[in-house]
Amino acid sequence: MADTSTLFQVLPGMSLSLKHVCLGVLVLQTSSLVLTMRYSRTLHQEGDPMYIASTAVVFAEIFKVCACVAVIFHQSKFRWSVFLGQLREEIYDKPWETLKLAVPSGLYTIQNNLLFVALSNLDAATYQVTYQLKILTTALFSVCMLHKKLGVLKWISLLLLMLGVTLVQWHPDKGEESPAKDTSVSGKFIGLIAVLTACCSSGFAGVYFEKILKGTKASIWMRNIQLGTFGVIFGLIAVYGNDGQAVADQGFLQGYNMITWIVISLQAFGGLVVAAVVKYADNILKGFATSVSIVVSSLVSFHFLNDFKPTNFFFLGTCGVLTATFLYGLPEKKSPQLTPAKPV
Repeated sequence: MADTSTLFQVLPGMSLSLKHVCLGVLVLQTSSLVLTMRYSRTLHQEGDPMYIASTAVVFAEIFKVCACVAVIFHQSKFRWSVFLGQLREEIYDKPWETLKLAVPSGLYTIQNNLLFVALSNLDAATYQVTYQLKILTTALFSVCMLHKKLGVLKWISLLLLMLGVTLVQWHPDKGEESPAKDTSVSGKFIGLIAVLTACCSSGFAGVYFEKILKGTKASIWMRNIQLGTFGVIFGLIAVYGNDGQAVADQGFLQGYNMITWIVISLQAFGGLVVAAVVKYADNILKGFATSVSIVVSSLVSFHFLNDFKPTNFFFLGTCGVLTATFLYGLPEKKSPQLTPAKPV
């Protein structure tokens, strides 16, 4: 079997590793997902029910599991005995390995609820700035759990990336137009604790999943089946916990149309791409790819959807993101090793 890290030949003298291909696909997928989601909102007519985001997340997990099952079935050469044997060997016969995937899935669910609490108690500016700390928490967990070594230049690029993403998403005009949140000091403290906990949860869950993927012999498709199954379970709990009344009133599929299913498909595909990036690259590079996609989707949204007006903060933040990406890719200078003097 060919090595997964083999280089793809692009042009004579040029080649791309699987890591860079996955990162490039992640940028395209994330940008496409954001733009399609925005487009689905612009198509929504007043008076018609809007699709519930939590139900779309459940369908995305189901699509992801079905896609992985189809791939494994194909790899089994469409033989049910081989296919069921693989599922039994990796899932049923290894319950503790399977339960490990419940940790990141559960943490992502908790994270989404914490972000809702944070947005309910903090103004948009404080939320945007604080939530970018997930870039640093991911790097810290990578150093602690995966023993990744980051030099001074890479830490500087991470700080610059955090600042750049904050500026790209900074919209002072919107902040002035929207009324300030009338929250008490205790409410703001709760919101701050919620977003900081979400940052830690995001960093830990991502690095934990990376450690599982890189420390196992099971295929990435099998791991996504396990992760997606827990995602469906926790997703359904979130649906009936947060949107149970809306589902009871107008149904699980309210507001769904062709664009909604495209959004769900892109989200499911994104889950597979993220797993590939984590497997063949790492969570820090995933953060860079996601940040670049924010810039790309904003520019495309400005030119084609006319629902975004770039500000000076946006252009300054874009320069910060691109500069941080360039700096992180530079090789670290190794300190010269002193050779012992030869005896005379």
